[in-house]
Amino acid sequence: MATEVKVPELPESVSEATVGDWQKKQGDRVERDENLLDLETDKVVLEVPATAAGQLAEIKVESGDTVQAGDVLAVIEEGAGGASGDDADSGDAEASEAAEEQSAASSQSSDDAEEDESEGGSDDAIASPAASKLMDENDVAARDIKGTGKDGRITKADVQKAIDDKSSGAKSPSSDRGGDKPQTDRTEQADRQALGDVTPERTEQRVPMTRIRQRISERLLDASQNTAMLTTFNDVDMKAVMDLRAQYKEKFEKDHEVKLGFMSFFVKAAVEALKRYPIMNASIDEGDIVYHGFYDVGVAVSSPRGLVVPVLRDADQQSYAQIESQIRDYGKRAQDGKITMDEMTGGTFTITNGGVFGSLLSTPIINPPQAAILGMHATNDTPVVRNGEIVIRPIMNLAVSYDHRLIDGRDAVLFLRTIKELLEDPARLLLQV
Repeated sequence: MATEVKVPELPESVSEATVGDWQKKQGDRVERDENLLDLETDKVVLEVPATAAGQLAEIKVESGDTVQAGDVLAVIEEGAGGASGDDADSGDAEASEAAEEQSAASSQSSDDAEEDESEGGSDDAIASPAASKLMDENDVAARDIKGTGKDGRITKADVQKAIDDKSSGAKSPSSDRGGDKPQTDRTEQADRQALGDVTPERTEQRVPMTRIRQRISERLLDASQNTAMLTTFNDVDMKAVMDLRAQYKEKFEKDHEVKLGFMSFFVKAAVEALKRYPIMNASIDEGDIVYHGFYDVGVAVSSPRGLVVPVLRDADQQSYAQIESQIRDYGKRAQDGKITMDEMTGGTFTITNGGVFGSLLSTPIINPPQAAILGMHATNDTPVVRNGEIVIRPIMNLAVSYDHRLIDGRDAVLFLRTIKELLEDPARLLLQV
């Protein structure tokens, strides 16, 4: 019995997704709930599991294609056994030829296919329907395109790149060394590699924005255009926190099975300061001010696809160990694109740490509809005056950006000063004084 694998219901306000890498090939054996491919939306990356055990009989979309909820991605023949070993290669070839026949392209022998590939492509290369349509519209031949999809299939992104290269006079993909990864899964390292592998000529490469990057740019632009954003600065002497951490880090890790970092101190200090200045934890909803009686603190995390901000729910009720454990978990899952939409919504305040990359000072951008964000930076030994003497202390610059429509400068300055005072004397966090 054939079972269709469809695009799942997408998160609220998300209308479409881009097909990422297929984890299985046509003809492969799959198990129920085994991940088949990733779908990239403008907010999160979703896994699409197999709906039944059997053989992946047909793949209907390719990497780079745009799909909507309910679209059919693949067909699984339940109970059918997938090929393995040498038989797997034969099965893949037969499945590939069947797909080729269905798309009205003539089949070739494996020897001819290998010869054509060595010459840079073939008119009989398999292309997704969207790619074929784009080739016809722009008079581009398949032999001029190097497919980056599974088994060398040509995707829509491959065709668009060939069109852009043609118009700019750049080399065709078939003459490039190596080859690009699918456009939908491009990381910062891949972006650098794309330029690092080209010849010394004055070349350019056009790379489509991922949906997540598009969403990030939209939100940042919205924040800069629709809020009256200001930033206030202060610095904090980290010696007390560093001494406390050095004293207890081994026992802390032994007892809680997680390392004691600095972020838990900042989360706790921020929550205490938010309690004293609740306007910093508020938001604007049309003509109303919404005061939140809870403290859901977003923590900015870097991922290969861009910055994501998962939320620590009820951070005021969490221990230092719970905060550190959850942040570590978010960091690991961000690298794999496993953070869910629910985990990134509903925050009331955000903390971002540019210091991990060496930033000395910055003006963080508010994460709407929140009204404020705390920016941490690198800690450096700095000469400062203490009791009339110049001493060297580990100093970190802090920044708080805030929406001046809602928050007065006085509240923002006092809020940041409170965080400074709590961190410079951590005992106050325990005593709440």
